[in-house]
Amino acid sequence: LVVDGTEPHKIKEILEVEVEIFEEEFLTTSKVYEAFGGYAPCVGIIGAVLGLIHVMENLADPSALGGGIAVAFVATVYGVGAANLLFLPMGAKIKLKAKTLIVAKIMVIEGLVAVAHGENPRMIEEKLSGFLPSSEKK
Repeated sequence: LVVDGTEPHKIKEILEVEVEIFEEEFLTTSKVYEAFGGYAPCVGIIGAVLGLIHVMENLADPSALGGGIAVAFVATVYGVGAANLLFLPMGAKIKLKAKTLIVAKIMVIEGLVAVAHGENPRMIEEKLSGFLPSSEKK
């Protein structure tokens, strides 16, 4: 776009649409994992209820009670564990990665628009260094 002589504001418009679509895709994926994290404990509770139903069916046989109680506890642990050790952290990581990539894409857009405006390369470097974390700045 810059090489073709496209106007800077048009370049920015086009590339910002791409960033918005990219962000929406990543955030949708993140929301799916967060939803899994919300549903996993519910599935665990359903397993616990089924285990307790098994216990109630076998009240006359004390040797069979342990298995039903174990199923109830294990199902609960699996549900809570899947939510807090798998789905919620994955959703958060996807969201963080998306934000990092979006900042990089915005940085590229600002650089391209500055080049299209014919700004001084040193000024462009200064402008773009503002996007970097302080640990990466010169």
